[in-house]
Amino acid sequence: METTAKKSSRKSAPRGADNKIQAAYIEYVLNHGHRPASVFKFCTDLGIKEEAFYDHFGTFEGLERHIWKGFIDTTTERLKADKEYAAFSAREKILAFYYTFFEEVKSSRSFMFVQLEDHRKLELVPGFIKDFKSAYEAYVEHTLKAGQTTGEVAKRPLLDKQYPRLFWLHMGFLLMFWKNDSSAGFEKTDAAIEKSVNLAFDLIGKGAVDSVIDFAKFLYQANSRRL
Repeated sequence: METTAKKSSRKSAPRGADNKIQAAYIEYVLNHGHRPASVFKFCTDLGIKEEAFYDHFGTFEGLERHIWKGFIDTTTERLKADKEYAAFSAREKILAFYYTFFEEVKSSRSFMFVQLEDHRKLELVPGFIKDFKSAYEAYVEHTLKAGQTTGEVAKRPLLDKQYPRLFWLHMGFLLMFWKNDSSAGFEKTDAAIEKSVNLAFDLIGKGAVDSVIDFAKFLYQANSRRL
């Protein structure tokens, strides 16, 4: 009975209220450079009851996590809506992801960098982007696994499990590059995406890295036999 009542209460939350709260929160952070002092004060200034906030978000960090994950969700939704996307190679899909992502978040650029001001190294993951990171890594993992089935991505039992984490560092690099990019239309960021993704796929594909690994195995085995 209690569970049913809770579900009914959640269903009665006004549609679009979460978008209103989200937009107002972003505006507040941009104007003040930090979170509001309290949920109560924020809701009072917005002209809504405090309980309306809790119908959608438990805390300000929960709201921030929702905003950031939304960047990934919207990007992947746009990609899936493109009929040509399904036929792309893994390399093309990752390139398309980045181009679409940075186009999608262009209007939120100032907010993102206010949030990231004290977190310039994304390997130390702040709480508000944990869902963003998880969604991004899940996308990368799925895309690269598909690339392995076609032979585009080499199967390396010890290394390939690290690919999503390595691509997360790549995302951090591109975000910081974008932050410092003063070129018109962020043309330099587009170039950085193309060159860095091509390099990444050259490394995770079959080629030079496999030769290095094979040679390292040869040296190890050769030295082992001598002992």
